[in-house]
Amino acid sequence: MSEAEFDAVVDAALARIPDELARLLTNVVVVVEDEYEPQPWEDPDTELLGVYEGIPLTERAEMPWQLPDRIVVFRGPLTRHCRTRAELEHEITVTVMHEVGHFFGLSEERLHELGWG
Repeated sequence: MSEAEFDAVVDAALARIPDELARLLTNVVVVVEDEYEPQPWEDPDTELLGVYEGIPLTERAEMPWQLPDRIVVFRGPLTRHCRTRAELEHEITVTVMHEVGHFFGLSEERLHELGWG
């Protein structure tokens, strides 16, 4: 899958978010990066499919300014994790929904219960 096709699948996953929730996704940037760079305290073999960086909506205080939160989708690990295009499209969608769930304050356990684990 080309980079443009991968980006289009990420966009399609974001478009699946119900309007009432999408309206709440403010001050959030969604980006695609090639690889996850583990933090110094993490196992160097850590391979994440995506990550949410920010303050969940449930924990935010009103501030006059705030840097945007980031949702990062990692192309390399997702591509290596999947064998078919259909599987890759599905995993991209699951990853996007999983990280959006973190923005809304959902725990790992709850995301797995909802099928976005």
